Amino acid sequence: MILIEPTAASNQSELKAGKAALKMQELRAFLTKAKSAVGLRGEVSVLLATDATVRALNRNFRKKDKPTDVLSFPVDEFPGDAPKQAGDLAISIETAQKQADEHGHLLQIEVKILMLHGLLHLAGYDHETDKGQMAQKESALRKQLDLPVGLIQRSAPPARKNAAGKARSGRR
Repeated sequence: MILIEPTAASNQSELKAGKAALKMQELRAFLTKAKSAVGLRGEVSVLLATDATVRALNRNFRKKDKPTDVLSFPVDEFPGDAPKQAGDLAISIETAQKQADEHGHLLQIEVKILMLHGLLHLAGYDHETDKGQMAQKESALRKQLDLPVGLIQRSAPPARKNAAGKARSGRR
């Protein structure tokens, strides 16, 4: 299920000026496909919200008083039960629009990128603590789902070049 916060919906109207509006049916279909690709079972709810709402959620649940693009709230499974709810995502439409503009694609694409990233977190991946597993999985799924560069790759340091001008790994 995808919900749009009423104030985000009015901001969405403002964001439409000169830009394509969000296509909810396409986003629902993508959510279903991406959830399956990630291997999640159970329902996922997505809240498309304002920066203020996502910042409040970030402050209340993560103790980080700043806006962010996507938050993931996994649901604990009960032993022996098939999960009915995999978790919830909260996506800031305002931040997503800024990021879409920075990377030269539509808001629709950015929301899909954020959904995929959030779904991976719901599945238990954590790029802040793992050894690149989430980045690898996100990269493979982006290709499978026909998405441009993802969040983890955007924040990775650029590859350094050797004297011949060829890229080399930043790790030694």
